[in-house]
Amino acid sequence: MSIIVNFDYGYFDLLNDSAHSNHTVFVVDPGTLPCEVRPLDARAATALSVLLVAIFLLAIPGNLLVACVIAHSRRTLTPSDVYLFHLTLADGLMALTVPFWAAALTQGWIFGDGMCKALNLIFETNFYSSILFLACISVDRYLAIVRANQALGSQQRKCSRLVCGAVWALGSALALPALFNDAVRADQDSDRMSCSESFDVGSAPVWRIATRGFRHFFGFLLPLVVMVVCYGVTVARLLRTRGFHKHRAMRVIVAVVVGFLLCWTPYHLALMADTILRAELVRFDCGERRAVSTALLLSNSLALLHSGINPLLYAFVGKKFRKNMRTLLHRKVGPEGASGSKFSRSTSQTSEGHGALA
Repeated sequence: MSIIVNFDYGYFDLLNDSAHSNHTVFVVDPGTLPCEVRPLDARAATALSVLLVAIFLLAIPGNLLVACVIAHSRRTLTPSDVYLFHLTLADGLMALTVPFWAAALTQGWIFGDGMCKALNLIFETNFYSSILFLACISVDRYLAIVRANQALGSQQRKCSRLVCGAVWALGSALALPALFNDAVRADQDSDRMSCSESFDVGSAPVWRIATRGFRHFFGFLLPLVVMVVCYGVTVARLLRTRGFHKHRAMRVIVAVVVGFLLCWTPYHLALMADTILRAELVRFDCGERRAVSTALLLSNSLALLHSGINPLLYAFVGKKFRKNMRTLLHRKVGPEGASGSKFSRSTSQTSEGHGALA
C-alpha cells in the first residue's frame, strides 16, 4: 500500500528553487501496520453476555449459601472452614463484577474511567485471593490428614486467621497494576469505549510482561504446585489408610484439582500467547493476533466459571456440609431443627479434623 504525503512548498524551495510542487511516495510494509480491532459480532457478544450472567446467577447464591452454613456452624471451625469462608467471600466479590463485563460486551464500556479502575481492582484482588485460599486449603488438608498427630489445635486455628489477613494483603498488593486500566476508545472511527490496560509510565511492554509474570506465577503456577504436592502426598496417605470417611475426601481432592486445571489452564495459556505476541517475541500475522484475542476472551469466561463451581466442589461434594446445611435449614424452618442440631453436633465430633471437605 502507498501513502502520498504533500509537504509544504516553502521547505523544498530552500533546497531547490525550481521546485513548486513536490510529492514523496512511501511504500509501507504491511507487517508494520497495527492489526485492525474487530469486536465480536452482535450474536457472539450476546451469547457470551448470557453466559456471564449465568455464571453470576450461579456464583452469588452458591457462595452465599456456603458462607451462611459456615458462619452459622455451632462447632469449632477448623482452618479449612476459615479458608473456605474467605474463599466464598473472594469468589462472591469477584462474581459481583461479572454483570459489568457482560454489559461491556454488547454496549462497550459505558461506566466511566473511575469504575474501570475500581472494578478491575476489585476483580484482581479477589482473583489472587481466591486462588491463594485454594492453596491454603490444600496445605491444611495435608496437615490434617498426613500430619494429624502434629496438629496444634487452637494455635493452628489462630494461625489460620493470620494467614487469611496475609492472603488478602498480598492479593491487594498484587492487584495494584489494575489501576493502569482506563476507559479508552476501542478504535478511532467509533465512539465505542473499552476498559483496557493503558501503561503511561515507562515502557509499556516491560510493564505488561512484569504484571503478567506476577499473574502467571502467583495466580496459577505457585498455587498449582502447592496443590499438586500437598494433594499428591495426601492422596498417597489416604490410599494406605482404612476408613471410608477418609476415602470420601479423595473425591473432593480430585474434583478440586481437575476443576482448577480445566477452568484456569486455557486462560493462562491464552494470556501467555497474548503476552508473547504483544512483546513481539515471535512473528505473527493479524489472523493469529485476532485468534489469540478471541481465545483470551473465551477462556476468561471459562475462568470466571470457577467462582461458581467452587461451592459445588468444596461444599456440596462433602457429606458433612450437606448435613450441616440440612441442620441450618431445619433450625430456620421449624422446631424440629433443634433435634437436628443435636444430631449434627454429636456426629460431627467423629470428623472434626476434616473441616468442610469431609
